[in-house]
Amino acid sequence: MALKVISNFDTAFSLSPEAQAHLFEQLAAPAFCQQVAQQKGWAQVRFTELLFQPVPYSSQTPKGMAAEFEPYHSDIEQYAIVHVPPPLMFQAKVFKPSRLCAVFEKVA
Repeated sequence: MALKVISNFDTAFSLSPEAQAHLFEQLAAPAFCQQVAQQKGWAQVRFTELLFQPVPYSSQTPKGMAAEFEPYHSDIEQYAIVHVPPPLMFQAKVFKPSRLCAVFEKVA
């Protein structure tokens, strides 16, 4: 089986205002934020309202994300990047893209 090298991947996507509002509401919910904080071993986190589509690894995207999100990946003491669970995406009626990541920030 040969590997296919992807040189460029379009990371652009858009959500309907209703879907975005519903998804943001779920991601900012205290119960979900508590889960994220617990996984990281932090006291509290907040949803930054930043979402991105994970991309295939390539020379331009060595971390599997668009370059503008790499600083959040590098600062692991302050930020957590989590895959949005499929049930949350389904409840918000987000079907395209099929995968999203959300950025959470540690609250001091």
